Amino acid sequence: MIMNTPARSSVRAEKLIKTYGSGRTEVTALRGVDLDLASGSFTAIVGPSGSGKSSLMHCLAGLDRPSSGRVFLGDEELTGRPDRELTRIRRDRIGFVFQSFNLLPTLTAGENIALPADLAGRTIDRDWFDAVVTSLGLTDRLRHRPSELSGGQQQRVAIARALIGRPEAVFADEPTGALDSRTAAQLLSFLRTCAQESGQTVVMVTHDPIAAGYADRVLVLADGAVVRDLDRPTTDDVLDALREHEPVTA
Repeated sequence: MIMNTPARSSVRAEKLIKTYGSGRTEVTALRGVDLDLASGSFTAIVGPSGSGKSSLMHCLAGLDRPSSGRVFLGDEELTGRPDRELTRIRRDRIGFVFQSFNLLPTLTAGENIALPADLAGRTIDRDWFDAVVTSLGLTDRLRHRPSELSGGQQQRVAIARALIGRPEAVFADEPTGALDSRTAAQLLSFLRTCAQESGQTVVMVTHDPIAAGYADRVLVLADGAVVRDLDRPTTDDVLDALREHEPVTA
């Protein structure tokens, strides 16, 4: 009998709690979240504003420390690591796409994309570089500085920068927010290809149910907890789950 080998765990959280403030001003953003994301998976995290989506992503990516609980990248635990070690892990093994882009204004688009590899002293795979910039429509923008690019083009540069080192895990915070529908579809298809063909684990926070529909798995957060776990959902499935957990207003 042939048995399927379980997919290796890439990103894992155990009993994750995150609070901000203290006393009367204390706010609990995450309430004991457990999750296990396999290598080569594409997961979307959705939920109403204030549900804990960004807090969860930041803790998983080692950008923020949980108040309690544990976070793993592969077999390596991130929680409790000194800042210098976390910086090394993020540089070598994690890609992150910020909403604010975080491009260096004095560098060209091509230099911004290559920056993580340059800082790590790694040689860039030119075939992969060309594939990434072509898929994102940046071939003729590589010599332009951020001030010479539109918001959507800056977003695509930030995405290329996150992908260029072929990190084990890619975290994307609203990656389609500044993109037109056609470019957004191209990007989401490319992220899915990165997961399926390159084995990268892609985690995306989004408010867009259409974007979420590209993912293999959708986690719905509400009040800091995972309330739905959808396998290969349609856009309508995501919409229904979001409506079910919309906050009640007076």
